[in-house]
Amino acid sequence: MRRKIPSTQSLACFEAAARHESYTRAAQELALTQSAVSRQIGALEEFMGLALFRRTRHGVQLTAAGADYARQISRQLDAMERDTLDAMARQGSGGALQLAAVPTFATRWLIPRLPAFAQEHPDVTVHIETRTRPFLFADSPFDAALYAGTAEQAANWAGTRSTVLMHEDVVPVCSPALIAPKRQLTPAAVARLPLLQQSTRPEGWRQWFDAQGVEAPRARSGPRYELFSMLAVAAAHGLGVALMPLLLIEAELARGELVVACPRPLRGERSYFFVTPARPDERGVVAQMRRWLLAQIG
Repeated sequence: MRRKIPSTQSLACFEAAARHESYTRAAQELALTQSAVSRQIGALEEFMGLALFRRTRHGVQLTAAGADYARQISRQLDAMERDTLDAMARQGSGGALQLAAVPTFATRWLIPRLPAFAQEHPDVTVHIETRTRPFLFADSPFDAALYAGTAEQAANWAGTRSTVLMHEDVVPVCSPALIAPKRQLTPAAVARLPLLQQSTRPEGWRQWFDAQGVEAPRARSGPRYELFSMLAVAAAHGLGVALMPLLLIEAELARGELVVACPRPLRGERSYFFVTPARPDERGVVAQMRRWLLAQIG
């Protein structure tokens, strides 16, 4: 049975014209003439039996039906483009994995280890995009996600199952110049240094000092940074002491840019999870990635 689908050329012209509300700007974007864009949209309106634009003194304007259709078509064209690029990027017969990941974990822990995954699975192509919050897998292109959160948050992510990869233990770290000539400090000495704060975890230092049994009136004071990667750079440049998971600063520790100021880790509330849709794995690449991650951590 023949599908009731208009030509992709007419859809591309319509999407561009809808975005700009201008046939002229759509034509410039698509390297076509204005009359060609007009003909394509006219053919689309005839195909649908529906007016998508109305002419005004200043050009064209979407009708209510046209605006609704434009929102849907824009998403579908984006998905078609992404799927086409994914197919073009495949390097072998092993398939592709669309992975959502929290940014700092992806750049600082996962990507440096991906050459090992590529060596074991040379025919699998891994695509990574950043996501920090739960999403609906059915409404996304992702096969799996690397998520940082509490066990309760992971359990409440609807329609998914999760595997704990590792817990997030945090310790105070800083530039070696900040504590020279000493190599390590007591918790009380840490409390007297400038403290770097993570804006998404305003109680982080307070919890660490409470666990050490130390009074720290300035536990909530200090400059705030949103990402662990920002904290690491600020600490390496001597701006203060940061409370960081060691797994995210392996490179800085190895190069000597950061040192552990006080070797008293605190088990944080958050962990890192490998999250997939709740349905059984139908694609081998998802199971391969899960097994490889657990082996890396082990």
